[in-house]
Amino acid sequence: MGMIRMAVQDGADLDGFRNAVRTLVAHHALPDTVVWSTANDNDLFGAAMPDASGAPAVSLPRDVADLIKLAICHSDPERFALLYQLVWRVLHGERALLEVQSDPLAHRLQLMAKSVQRDIHKMHAFLRFRETKDPDGTERFVAWFEPEHHILDAAVPFFIERFRGMVWSILTPQGARHWDRETLVEGPPAHKSDAPDSDAFEAAWKSYYESIFNPARVNPAAMRQHMPKKYWRNLPEAAAIADLVREAPQRAREMIEREAAMPAKRDPKKAVAAMAEQEPKSLEALNALIAASEPLTPGADHAVLGEGPIGADIAFVGEQPGDQEDLEGKPFIGPAGQMLDKALEEVGIDRRRVYVTNAVKHFKFEPRGKRRIHKKPNPGEVKRYRWWLTKELEFVRPKLVVALGGTALLSLTGKPLSVMRSRGPLQLGEFPGYATVHPSYLLRIPDPAVKEEAYEAFRHDLQRIKKLAAT
Repeated sequence: MGMIRMAVQDGADLDGFRNAVRTLVAHHALPDTVVWSTANDNDLFGAAMPDASGAPAVSLPRDVADLIKLAICHSDPERFALLYQLVWRVLHGERALLEVQSDPLAHRLQLMAKSVQRDIHKMHAFLRFRETKDPDGTERFVAWFEPEHHILDAAVPFFIERFRGMVWSILTPQGARHWDRETLVEGPPAHKSDAPDSDAFEAAWKSYYESIFNPARVNPAAMRQHMPKKYWRNLPEAAAIADLVREAPQRAREMIEREAAMPAKRDPKKAVAAMAEQEPKSLEALNALIAASEPLTPGADHAVLGEGPIGADIAFVGEQPGDQEDLEGKPFIGPAGQMLDKALEEVGIDRRRVYVTNAVKHFKFEPRGKRRIHKKPNPGEVKRYRWWLTKELEFVRPKLVVALGGTALLSLTGKPLSVMRSRGPLQLGEFPGYATVHPSYLLRIPDPAVKEEAYEAFRHDLQRIKKLAAT
């Protein structure tokens, strides 16, 4: 077979890539015989492509499938060719290819996937909605964002989940997405001029940002690392940053003088009490309050909220978000979450029908170079978040609450109980409950035989939990 030209749509065309791969694999096409091109629906270059009819599905390891979903969003025009190389090699005897860190292809694709994850995280963190009015008077919130990669569809579910009750539009040079509280509608690429420059809320937000800016902790390099300057032009608070940094030394001296005269320190208990006084009336309102709150653990960027249906039979409560959860803004998606998913599937519990959350809503970590190492929250920090968890469960109203690990057990009972001694059914506040180990405990066991035994015990717990929730 000679050279084959495969045409896919530009962007994150996962379906087009899958169809192309099925066709190529069915015809045993070597990667170096395939030329990939991107085109519009009406401009497929007249490419002579093999017949796709009857091509069987291609079975890939989960880690490969997950990487493809991310890397295909990358802006690198070679991504389709690189991913097909990966598929070909995996299907021809290298199923553990992604575990070979020294392999140039695996390394490059993993870097691309991480770059996409960072871009999604930045969109979640730095997108700003501005209030407008539709011609019929409907209140609409419009945001402009310029992603590095083709991440729009990967990032939008985050905003649907958190702003489900709002009418909003997200505009990008790649396309637009419009939400009307029920349906997501695609729109064409937009220009920055299509979005409003400001709204009435921004002056108050800028004043608030200036009031909480701590001049004693100014570190321009760290600020640029967490909030790169390319995002500043679309952030209302960014206009104040230059002046705040310039004035920081003088403001720091004034702050020190004030502290000397007024030694009282900020009391986290009072901060939580002040938030509790706002008394949210729904889970959506509670999530908005949590998302807008100052982290009560050091170093965290933003809150990772609970996920799942209201009225779920089971609510799983973990410790705190990890690095991957913090990046993507979703609970239990890292290694421990994957371990939980595996066990749930094996015992017949549908992850989509349960509620998952954490006792502590922010990622507490210790920086080591470019890595962020998980740091266990202390009892005081767990207590500060306890009000939020209690309100969250009141809104979700699960039949059964499952404490995964000691931190969750402390938050739910207010007592430092041993998980191994408490393991099994018990009352957790006003809810029937069950205590078991956190999936991360299973990941830390070094001995394979002991790990397998602990995993079977965890599966047995989940089977009991399933039966208790069904009664």
